[in-house]
Amino acid sequence: MSLPALFFLFFYIGFCTIGGGLVSISIMQQELVSRGLISPENFYAMVAISESTPGPIGINMTTYIGYELYGVVGDLVVTTGIVLPSLITIVLIAKYSSNFQDTPIVKKTFYGLRAGATGMIAVAAWNVLNVALLTVPRFLSTKKILDIGNWKAIGFFTLLFVLSTIFKKIHPIVFVVAGAILGVLFF
Repeated sequence: MSLPALFFLFFYIGFCTIGGGLVSISIMQQELVSRGLISPENFYAMVAISESTPGPIGINMTTYIGYELYGVVGDLVVTTGIVLPSLITIVLIAKYSSNFQDTPIVKKTFYGLRAGATGMIAVAAWNVLNVALLTVPRFLSTKKILDIGNWKAIGFFTLLFVLSTIFKKIHPIVFVVAGAILGVLFF
């Protein structure tokens, strides 16, 4: 894919991303993996790295993808592409929001947008879950119910999920690092 085509692809992703970076992950997966630009395994490795680095996950992911595909130039092109729709939209909203922010149609629109964004986040979470914790292809070949999951990974996920729920004051990066350490030690 050429750099201009990549710019417009990420402009499209940025334009369609309503609800934050996690929504963009689902759209990126659809657009990049289906086109063969990135393998599913590499994509989910990028998600994990982007989630565990400082900054917004959507921008981190975009930057990483651009760099992987075209180096620093690709990084700048795709990051500009994904940010530009938001920049244009926010400038227009800031200029004209006082004219329409309290109208019923705008309130209803944002209610629907939140529901749609939540659905997209759920799809992204489900896709990551399938790659990180489930082994459906193995289950389909053996037909043994115990082959449906990577039980070590499910155990670590459950442990870290429960601990992060109990100890809410501990920064999430501590749990991400703990997961990385457990992965190194036990996989």
